[in-house]
Order: sequence, then C-alpha cells, then structure tokens
Amino acid sequence: MIEEILKQYSTQKEGLSSAEAYSRLEKYGLNKLKEQNKDGPLKLFLSQFLDVLIFMLIIAAIASYIIGNQLDAFVIVVVVIINSIIGFFQEYRAENAMAKLKSLVSTVAHVKRDGNISRIPGEKLTIGDIVILEEGDKVPADLILIESYDLYVDESSLTGESNLVKKDTDYSNIEDFLNKIKNITRYSKEENIQSKILSMNSNIILGKGIGVVIATGMNTTIGKIAKMIQEDEEKTPLTIKVERLGKTIGILSIIICIFVFFIDLFQNVDILESFMTAVSLAVAAIPEGLPAVLTLTLALGMQKMVKSNAIVKRLSSVETLGSCTYICTDKTGTLTENKMTVREDHLTNKEKSLLISGLCNAVRYEDDELIGNPTDLALYNFACENDFEELSKNRNLLKEYEIPLDSNRKRMTMVYSENAENNTDESTSNDKNYYVLTKGAPELILDLSKQIDIDGNIKIIDDETKDSIISKIGEMTNSSLRVIGLAYRKIDSQKFEKILDNDEKRKTDTQKFEKTLDHDEKLFENKQAYEKHEPHSEKKDHGESFESDLIFTGLIGIMDPPREEAIKAVADCQKAGIHVVMITGDHKDTATAIAREIGLVHESHKSKNSKSYDDSNEKQVLTGEELENLSDEEYDKIAKDIKVYARVYPEQKRRIIEVLQKQDEIVSMTGDGVNDAPALKKASIGVAMGSGTDVTKESADMIIQDDNFATIVSSIKEGRTIFDNIKRFLKFQLSTNIGAILTITIGSLLAIPTPFTPIQLLWINIIMDGPPAQSLGLEGPEEDIMKRPPERGELIDKKTMLKIAISGIVMTIGTLGLFYYELMNGGANVKTKAVTIAFTVFVLYQLFNALNYKSSSKVRNTMLGLSLIGSFILQVLVIYVPFLQIIFKTCSIGLIDWILIILVSGVILVTDRIANKVLDKN
Repeated sequence: MIEEILKQYSTQKEGLSSAEAYSRLEKYGLNKLKEQNKDGPLKLFLSQFLDVLIFMLIIAAIASYIIGNQLDAFVIVVVVIINSIIGFFQEYRAENAMAKLKSLVSTVAHVKRDGNISRIPGEKLTIGDIVILEEGDKVPADLILIESYDLYVDESSLTGESNLVKKDTDYSNIEDFLNKIKNITRYSKEENIQSKILSMNSNIILGKGIGVVIATGMNTTIGKIAKMIQEDEEKTPLTIKVERLGKTIGILSIIICIFVFFIDLFQNVDILESFMTAVSLAVAAIPEGLPAVLTLTLALGMQKMVKSNAIVKRLSSVETLGSCTYICTDKTGTLTENKMTVREDHLTNKEKSLLISGLCNAVRYEDDELIGNPTDLALYNFACENDFEELSKNRNLLKEYEIPLDSNRKRMTMVYSENAENNTDESTSNDKNYYVLTKGAPELILDLSKQIDIDGNIKIIDDETKDSIISKIGEMTNSSLRVIGLAYRKIDSQKFEKILDNDEKRKTDTQKFEKTLDHDEKLFENKQAYEKHEPHSEKKDHGESFESDLIFTGLIGIMDPPREEAIKAVADCQKAGIHVVMITGDHKDTATAIAREIGLVHESHKSKNSKSYDDSNEKQVLTGEELENLSDEEYDKIAKDIKVYARVYPEQKRRIIEVLQKQDEIVSMTGDGVNDAPALKKASIGVAMGSGTDVTKESADMIIQDDNFATIVSSIKEGRTIFDNIKRFLKFQLSTNIGAILTITIGSLLAIPTPFTPIQLLWINIIMDGPPAQSLGLEGPEEDIMKRPPERGELIDKKTMLKIAISGIVMTIGTLGLFYYELMNGGANVKTKAVTIAFTVFVLYQLFNALNYKSSSKVRNTMLGLSLIGSFILQVLVIYVPFLQIIFKTCSIGLIDWILIILVSGVILVTDRIANKVLDKN
C-alpha cells in the first residue's frame, strides 16, 4: 500500500531528484501562504466615506456652513471623521489575522532528495517530496505518512484541542484504499484516513515519521484557512439597518425640503428666506447625532463587557449580539469546566480505592500548582476530598517502582513499600511489605484480578461477581463516563526482588535493541521486529509480573462536568428565544450526556442509527460523518432541529453557519483553533476563546477571556440593552424631526408665518441631538430584556413609526395652535412673541417626550435628568439674555405664557401612554 502512495505522487523512498523538484516547484509554486491584493491604507480610509448616512451628514455640514452655523458644521465633520477612523481600523484587522497565520508556518524541513537527507527552506518543498520528521519538528506541509514509529502530534494550533493525536501507517483497515488515496482531499475527513495525514503547522511531540508531501502553500489545510480569512467581512445587522434607514430619511428629507421651498415661493416669501428655511429643515430632518450616539453607546457597552471578561473588537458587534438568534458553541471549557472530575464511584473497598487513586498517578506540584494529566488529577482530587492524605500518612508508604501508563497497555502501576511497624498482617516475617497499586481500563483490570476486596473480606471473583461488575461498567459507560478500574496486590520482599530482577532484565534488553536501530531508514525497516519485542509486563512466560493475581477494589467514573453557570445561561437563552447548539469533536454519547445535563437535549432523546432523516423533529444529535453524507437540501430541512453536533470537523462549522444564515438567522460561533478562524469570520459574530490561538483571536469579533458560555450570554444581554437604547434615541430623534417637518410644512400650507426662524430650527436640532438624545443611550436594561425573542425587524417598524407619527402630530397641533393663538391676540411685537412661544413649546415638547422613551430599568439614568435640566436652562437663557435674543430673534415672555407652554407641551406624556395602550392592544 505504501508503494501505491508513492506511485500516486510519482515519487520514491529515496526522494525526488533535484531536477524533478525544481520542475515541480515551477509547476506548483512555492510552499508559502499568499496574501490577496489589498487596498492601501489611504484608499481604505477614503472608502469609509462611501456610505449613504455619511454622505448625507457631509451635505448637512455644508448646508450648515452656508447658512452661517459653523459650530453645527464643525460637530458633524468631527463625527464623520471619528466614524471613518473606527471603520478603517476594523477593516484593517483582516490583514493582522493573515500576518499571524503566516508567522505559524515552518521555515525549514528535512527532506530526501537524490537519495540524501538535506535541510532546506520550508518554502522550497513541493508535491512528492519525502520529508523526515522527529520530535520537536513542525510539519512543513500537508503530508501522508509512509512510515511511522510511536508518532504523536500536537494539532492544537489548528484544532484548539490540547490532546495529542496518534498517527500511524496501518492502511490495512481502509476500504477502497486506492480510490481514497487518489481522492485524498475528498476523503481526508474520515477518521482512518485522518490518522495517516499530518497538516502543515502541526508539531511532532513524540516518535518519528516519514511522509510524502501531498499539498503545499495555499492548497494545504492552513492555506485554505488563509483564503477564507481574507474574504470580505459581511455587514452586521445594525450596519444594514442604519444604511436602509439613512436612505429612507435622505429621500424623504429631499422631497419635503423641495416641497416647502416651492410652497414658500408661491406665497411670495423672499427666495433667500425660503432657501434658508428649506436648508434648515433639511439639517433638522437628518439625524446627524446618530453616528455619535452609536459610537458612544457601543463604546460604553464595550467597556462594561470588558469588566465581564468579554473583549469586543468591533463596535457594531456589540449590537449584533443583541440580535443573535443562534449560539453555536464548543463544549470543552465553554459549556464544561475543562476539568475531569469523578462523577460516580462503585467501590468495594473505599480505603484501598482511595489509596490507589491518590498514590497510583503521576501528579506533581510546580510553583504551588498541581500538574498532571486530566485522569490523574481527577483521581487524586477525589482521593484528597475523601481524607486520602490522612490515610497515606498513617500507612507510611514509600514509592519503590513505577510502570507508566501507555496507550498499548492501557494501565499504570506503582509499587509502594510499607514498614513492618505499620503492618498489621502477621503472615509475613520480612521487614517490608509491598503494595502493587494498579489502575486502568476496567475490563483489563478485571481480567488481571482473581480476587475482590469487599470491605476487607477477600473473595474469589466468580462468574456472578464478574458479570455484576461488567454490568456496572456498562451502566457507567452508557452514562458517558470514562470508567477506571482499581486493583492492588500485596507481596513480600522476596517476591518483589524476583519480579524486579526479571523486569529490569527486559528493560536492559529493550535498550540494547533500540541502540541497534539507525536514525532514519533502519528505524523503519526494523519496526516490525521491534514491535515483536514486547515489554516484560506483557509476556507472562518471562516470569511473574507485578500486574498478575490482582485484587479488585472498585470502579470510578470521571467526566468533564458542565459548568453550573452554563446550565443557567442555557436556560436564560431558551427564555430569550435564542437557540443554543453544541458543536464538539467529542464522541456522540459524551456530547449527548452533557447536552442532557445542561438542558439542550430532551431526556427522552435517544441516539438513532437510522440513516433516514425524514423524522427530523426527533433527530437532535448529528455527527460530522452524518452531516458530510447529507445533501444541502436534506440538511436545510433538519438544520434547525439539531441541538448537538458530535465528531464535527472544524471545516463543517462554516457549512452549519451558512445554512442557518440562509434561513435568516443571526449566528454567533465560538472557536479556539486556527481552523476555526474561517467559521468565526463567516459568523454574524465570531467569538474566540481567551485560551485560543492568536489567529483565531484576530479573526474574531469578540474574545471571551474566561472561556465561559455564561459570559457570552451576559454579553447578549448588554447587546440587547444597547440595541434598545439605539432605538430609543432614534424614536426620540425622529419624533422631533417629524414634528419640525410637519410644523413647517403645515404652517406653509395654511399660509401663516413660519413658526420658527432658520436659526431656531438649528438650535432645536443641536440641543435635541445633544445631551437629551445621547443620554437616552445610557438607559439600563428593561426588566424583561432576556424574556423576549431577539430583535428581527427594522430599527423602526411600522408600529413604532405610527407612534412616532402620533407624537409628531401632537407636537404640530400644539405648536401651531399656540402660535396661531398668540398671533390672534395681537399687541406689540406680536410676531416675535408668537415665534418665541412656538419655539419654546416645541423645545419643551422634546424635553417631556424624552421621558416617554425611558426604560423600565431599575438602574437610574442620572445623565438623562441632568441633560433635561441643562437643556431647559439653555432655552431660558435664549429667551431672556439680551444678546441671545438678537441672535435667536426671541423676546421675554410672562408667567401665564409659561403656564400655557407647560400645559400644552405636557400633553405629550398623556397622548403617548394612550397611543401605547391602543396600539399594543391592537
């Protein structure tokens, strides 16, 4: 089969010739990642101004400057520049992600060419090259193994999974081998093929290997990721909604302003005054405070989220969280604690089992931190929680010998001595007794045990006892627990020395044999002979082993348990109408068990082996292999029913996102490995784990520093609050704009004097776009914010628009009514007083109206109160300060006028509540 692989890539064990390698490099190109042509920084910055709302603001700034309002023009320009700078840096991030990815690629490779091993730059590798790999090497291209010896690879930089992956060259179990080798890309996701392939940028941790280069540069796994993370980012829901709203407002503003201009002309109003009024109305109609409010509100939201361990890299992503309808999340460390814990035990002798759990492991302290593999740590912590330290101290046990755990033996043994003064067994006369403590795969430990210790009573394991233990192992395994068997044996000094001598002899023979192996080819030629030379503990004919005639003491079941806060967070999501989907590389049963515990999968759910997907309502768990076999049409039908994806390849995450997004869902996706980066970039909001790779973090919109699912949910709450506040601002601002437009337009149609001067219109625009409007962006969350479905509609829906229109009509009627009433009263300086009263009542309408848009939050927004008081004081100054009277063409008004103004403007509080009740009821 190895010959078939070499034939497929037109190579041989001695490697390519230098001439052939050069020829292939010309054909396939250098083995390096390529960046797409990007716009330069200046072009990228200027492109930020090609936005409808920004373009409208620029026009508004020019118009403001023309009519003499330089302050308003200056403020608008500053807002435009700030937003453009923010947009520039956000788009520039993709290049940072690519730079991080390029930094991961190997720079050198050991390759066979012309029959010799040489060290060459990694970018000079080509298809068919024979690459030699040893411990500590970084894989320089995508390879398929032709020889390996005890090879373990760290793929965490790609997958985010910290467990070592074993690679081998056993091709005997692969069906249709020739076809799969010819179409290696298509079949590379199958487990029996995946275990033969090394991806570029993986690290060799143990063992050695020889592989054939099957892909280089942008055709490697990491190269395909590079292509995807350089794709243009999709617009966020907020961006789309704001652009749509901006276009609508812009068109309406132009139409209305032209209409008002011509009405004034037909009524013989001075052309300059008509133009000034129309331009002032245009400035008032455009919500130029929107970008500032968006920036301020989103930035404050980002600051709050940082305190909760969530770092948002992109302002608009804060709001996208609030619109999120799906959260696709990893299991390990996000929904679970990422810490193996004993969940169940079945101990026949608790004291002995605790001693085995606490002593038969390789945990150690480094800088006051307990270090060890997850299983050892789980058992050690379990023992310590059950007074193991006191037990071991009383026994005065000393470690004498160790047989480490390995993947072939599936067990670990340690031998401890006990001084005679602590030994209560009088059957031995030696100074020391020895305890052989063994743990490992439960069926294997049971086979090695002849007896069972039931609370100190030693009995032979008969068939009934064995069947009972096997049944218990099955129960625990079905609960997705990793089951560990425990056993021990007591021997005297003489037997210990005899077994030790035999075991040491085996070790010496093994070491001599290893030294005869040559560094490269001989290593693999003698591989089969080496594998026949088994260690002593596996060969009973070489003398008695420590691990024979054991006494069984029990079973322990361990699992990475769900986080307590994750269970509550999932429940909160379900109440909030957010679908949570678990995506994991773990086994289907393990994933389902955790999903049940956190409430993702119903208790009644059973995994099905059926290949039919017609009954999609019951099918809640899908494996990566099943997903791969589904057509797009089949998957579309069941996508929303799936709660758990198990044994999923990272590349499949992107497909999951695309299908959900086609169904109009706003999808958040978590990830930590390099191969998660394309999915995070494709998602509506990509969430990187704090423990993830730099590439993933650069590609993500948000980073969760504590890897905790509950942090994502709290961020969603903040996102919803921000979205509510943006809508609050818009509703308030648009009601002001509509009120002003209707007042001017209807006034013109009624052939009465214009109730506001151009400068007054701009004052209303400045004062209302300022503190009152922006302080609405600081409102706290509504009490039911996580008990309602996600926002799916426009920023301003029809119902909201109707409420705004009602507010605008109320303002128009009150303003024009009071204005006309004052005109009819006559008297000295009647027009100036009527304009002052109309101007003031309209301003107070806005101050009262701001109270209509307060949230029902228990969090008090002191800024809103202060801004309303401040705005009122400024309006009073405009009316009574002499030099301001000249600028704004106002005059002093009396107490009765104020009472009338307050009564009329206060009506907006009543009409808003009536409108809410009527419209909500309907």
